[in-house]
Amino acid sequence: MKGGTKSPIQAVWSWVRRQPPKVKAFLAVVSGMAALVLLRFIVHDHDNLFVAAEAVHSIGICVLIYKLMKEKTCAGLSLKSQELTAIFLAVRLYCSFVMEYDIHTILDLATLGTTLWVIFMIRFKLRASYMEDKDNFALYYVLVPCVVLAVLIHPSTSHNILNRISWALCVYLEAVSVLPQLRVMQNTKIVEPFTAHYVFALGVARFLSCAHWVLQVVDTRGRLLVALGYGLWPSMVLISEIVQTFILADFCYYYVKSVFGGQLVLRLPSGVV
Repeated sequence: MKGGTKSPIQAVWSWVRRQPPKVKAFLAVVSGMAALVLLRFIVHDHDNLFVAAEAVHSIGICVLIYKLMKEKTCAGLSLKSQELTAIFLAVRLYCSFVMEYDIHTILDLATLGTTLWVIFMIRFKLRASYMEDKDNFALYYVLVPCVVLAVLIHPSTSHNILNRISWALCVYLEAVSVLPQLRVMQNTKIVEPFTAHYVFALGVARFLSCAHWVLQVVDTRGRLLVALGYGLWPSMVLISEIVQTFILADFCYYYVKSVFGGQLVLRLPSGVV
């Protein structure tokens, strides 16, 4: 084989890069559907997908901890995203304790603990390297709509109304918690490796979580939606999962493109995220 000959993967990747945006979007949708079909056949207990999502999220947090401890800098990280993450995890933990208690509760507790540590490091230990001017996403743009939406659209189960609203709030907040981090990357245009690994891990975690819900609905032939209640709430759960997956899809594309290109630092073109 000659040195200039591309491998099949590189050839396919080069072909994809040459396609117009609409074709790329279509290929992304087809790839996502193919991944769902594959997961349905290789993962027999689809609850394991949710556990895997939590585990991947925890791995992403561990990457952040390694970055903070090794490089002694929090440059490129969004404090606001970490705070939103801590809020929805805390609310979800509350719901877990009063409504159900399982392995997800333990994973959420571990993730919340590490997230709070990251927040402490950014706020106090590494404050000098925090890009506060780049982390300029106004939190009330997501907090207020999520609270209003949770009050209006929440589960219709037999639980206390406050618990049902809290459950809805953590679902909506999780869907948009990464937006401040994406704003930081949009402002800087350059994403260093550890931050890129962390956000990519979030993208994978969101996809696995979305796959868990979609496959559960398919396997139960829609009965899961009925079990979640009536009205708009069942649809909003699925929409929230899909939204948080697509929010990160664009970044994940450029991350994979950067990895295949052998670039350690991810450079984002204008208009991305």
